[in-house]
Amino acid sequence: MIKVKPNTCYRTITWSSCLLTLILSLNSCINAYQPDAITTVSLLVVDGQITDQPGPYTIKLSRTADYSFKSLSLLEAGATVVISDNLGNKETLKEQSPGGIYQSSIDGIRGVPGRLYKLTIQTKAGTRYESEAEIMPAVPPIQKLYYESNYTPATVATAQSQNWSVYLDTKDPDTLGNYYKWSWTHYEVVDACQKTFVANRSIYTGISCCTDCWDVTRCYTCVNLNSDVNINGRAISRQFITDVPFNSLGRYYIEIEQQALSRKAYLFWKSVQQLTSNTGGLFDVAPSSIQGNVKCITNPKEPVYGYFGIAGLSAGYLIVDQSAGKGAPKADFPTVIPYPTRPACIVCDNSLYRTPNKPRFWTY
Repeated sequence: MIKVKPNTCYRTITWSSCLLTLILSLNSCINAYQPDAITTVSLLVVDGQITDQPGPYTIKLSRTADYSFKSLSLLEAGATVVISDNLGNKETLKEQSPGGIYQSSIDGIRGVPGRLYKLTIQTKAGTRYESEAEIMPAVPPIQKLYYESNYTPATVATAQSQNWSVYLDTKDPDTLGNYYKWSWTHYEVVDACQKTFVANRSIYTGISCCTDCWDVTRCYTCVNLNSDVNINGRAISRQFITDVPFNSLGRYYIEIEQQALSRKAYLFWKSVQQLTSNTGGLFDVAPSSIQGNVKCITNPKEPVYGYFGIAGLSAGYLIVDQSAGKGAPKADFPTVIPYPTRPACIVCDNSLYRTPNKPRFWTY
């Protein structure tokens, strides 16, 4: 380390030389800071549900990881996962590739309102977990799905804005104690299963999919809830679902699901909603770990995260005509598929974000 004596700079060297000496002195003292990783116990996370709609149903098992920049959420592979009801019906789910995702068969177990359901898990290491048995509630049908245009003209300070708000109407049953959760999924035909951006031409060059293929868009952080505490037996009108962006002049296909939840499931998602909507204000709820309905039987003191949902479900779809939008859409760059290509086509992924399976209400 270089040491500089007091007043040395004033007596023997120029200001620029002194400054350089000080910089070298500081740099020679700096070592890269490498914080220690905080090691935590790896805990199970459960994500999935059964409904009264045809399967397959999917259960995802993962593990929490160390809190560090190296951390990952690790999939729990090799487990035995069983869904059962109170009448003795049960099904062992099949693990999907690459592992940690477990799925029932298309013609396997199916939820029936009024029955009790639970999830049983035994890991490869022999640890056993069970969810609390819950009754599947019945869900009222979606009565109407519709959208309304939102257009804001350009001003000196802002550009014009165009989108469409999607709404839902339904009717709450006369019995008190109904809880609802809404979600949506957008499917869009994939023009190429592999793309490369060509900057100097402002286009993509692509390779076609081997089969029909759709991109899948959801909002994973949106928690849209309601209960009949103040509306028991009355209509639920203009329930907001989402905003559709103006990104093309084509038709925007969106599926909407209305779920009937148990009170415990509603309170779980209400806690998730509060945490995800916090803005860091003085009076926000302090962050906490939200416990679900799954417990470790082998070690009752071990926390388990996530929730096994048992929900009645009503679904519908809507096609938003974006050609009626004002102004120009915020479209992506076009895709050009040269012929021939090598390989001739790319297999469509079957994942959370892309699927070769035709959407349930797809008609065009």
